[in-house]
Amino acid sequence: MEQFMKYLTVINDFLWGAPLLVILVGTGIYLTIRLRGMQISKLPMSLKSIFDKGESDSKSEQGDVSSFAALCTALAATIGTGNIVGVAIAIKTGGPGALFWMWMAALFGMATKYAEGFLAIKYRVKDENGEMSGGPMYYIERGINNKILAKMFAVFGIIAASLGIGSLTQVDSIASVVNVNLGVPVPITVVIIMVLVALVILRGIKSVSKVAEKLVPFMATLYVLGALTIIITNIDKLPGTISLIIKSAFTPMAASGGFLGSTIILAIRSGVSRGVFSNEAGLGSAPIAAAAAKTKSAVKQGLVCMTGTFFDTVVICSFTGIVLVITGAWNTKGIEGAAITSLAFQKGLPFPSVVGSFIITLGLVLFAFTTILGWNYYGERCVVYLFGVKGIKLYKIIFILLIGLVAIPSFDLHVIWKIADISNALMALPNLIAIIGLSGIIVNETRKYFKEINDNNLIEEDIEEVIS
Repeated sequence: MEQFMKYLTVINDFLWGAPLLVILVGTGIYLTIRLRGMQISKLPMSLKSIFDKGESDSKSEQGDVSSFAALCTALAATIGTGNIVGVAIAIKTGGPGALFWMWMAALFGMATKYAEGFLAIKYRVKDENGEMSGGPMYYIERGINNKILAKMFAVFGIIAASLGIGSLTQVDSIASVVNVNLGVPVPITVVIIMVLVALVILRGIKSVSKVAEKLVPFMATLYVLGALTIIITNIDKLPGTISLIIKSAFTPMAASGGFLGSTIILAIRSGVSRGVFSNEAGLGSAPIAAAAAKTKSAVKQGLVCMTGTFFDTVVICSFTGIVLVITGAWNTKGIEGAAITSLAFQKGLPFPSVVGSFIITLGLVLFAFTTILGWNYYGERCVVYLFGVKGIKLYKIIFILLIGLVAIPSFDLHVIWKIADISNALMALPNLIAIIGLSGIIVNETRKYFKEINDNNLIEEDIEEVIS
């Protein structure tokens, strides 16, 4: 097993090296230029579109759930341990400047997320059950006519969903934090998770989206309120905190306290890699959920999609990072990951330390649980692409049973983390190829959409009628 782990480490380091990170961010920069920075100029319209019930309520629209529900399903899978653990790892490794580079990755990642949401709607199809199926495997096959890359994406999507980022790593996070903070044995927590996951996913996308619609806003609001309380309580330190974040993004930092020191390159790599891991822009996961939205406008769903990166990184990751720096917890010796964020909340909140621990524990549990639900749906749609709807039931049973592996004491989760990272990288490559290959279609149809609005002085809700 040790030798196998070494092989996985070599593969992972190669795949997640500078070339892939450059391609991920480079694709976002390329789209930003061609779309004329629409992730900034059209952000107000995007945020408004999230809550636009008009189109989603129309029974004549194709789709399974509202645009808001589709976004919540995607956010359920996206907002996870990366927002609490990943940010802490990034700043502990690359210094406060890593947060600045997370912002840069998110800025350009929003353009990539827009493209993914656009293509999800444009190339989606109905499966044999009458439900919508879409995502990279469909726009790779139908858009750039490459079935090999489409199948490659689907295979690694299933692996990531059932063995990697979408399942076992999240279950382990829940079981570990509940064991440490509440003393509940890991096997008991795992069984409870298996039962709860089964109750939701066996009922299909509408059940998943309903749970996501309720849990995602609740958990995000609770977490942000806790972080905002810390920032307000320490408002006098905020200017210095922001200054440190920006300064250290462009200046090497010496070792001090629990920090080992960082170069500019390390700050960039830590921030970009953890940012991409958190918001998943370019990985091809979110468009699978976007394809289920009740809408006839690819542009409109693209706008909704790109808000996912905004909420994940610009909002939640930012609050985590600022809290870590403003409290000084990031520079503490002897602790890593979630423990750093937990310490920050304990130190920063003007309440007993148990309150901070409770927020982080509940946040991790809810974030990780909803990630499991969202990724289960991603894997299901990959199964439908490869095997048809007849494979759904077996896939869900296997998905639920695999959760039980975490309860085995000898189970090596380090191997699973490596498999998760490798699977994500191998999902991203064919997805990025398709996005770049179809960028002309994305740009042309997007410009046409907004040109019709400007030329005819129409409100955004009326434009679909003009185009159709």
